[in-house]
Amino acid sequence: MKKKSRKRINPHGRTFSGIVISRRMQKTAKVAWERRLYLKKYERYEKRKSSVMAHIPEGIELEEGDKVIIQECRPISKTKHFIIIKNESK
Repeated sequence: MKKKSRKRINPHGRTFSGIVISRRMQKTAKVAWERRLYLKKYERYEKRKSSVMAHIPEGIELEEGDKVIIQECRPISKTKHFIIIKNESK
């Protein structure tokens, strides 16, 4: 009998630190982080948020509001291109 081979997800590329804002999907979390954008006209900064879907690997427990580190990886689905590396809130 053949065993199912699971592809390992190797993280590479950009790394972000953010907060889990949604945990309603299986093995997926929506992670958002704040960034500052300079407005030349008004000579000041404004706050903006970026958010992405991230894969939750086995062994990591998450809840909404947890601070996490995510890193870019190969496309896992149509919207998931990041994987959660570490839960910093625990």
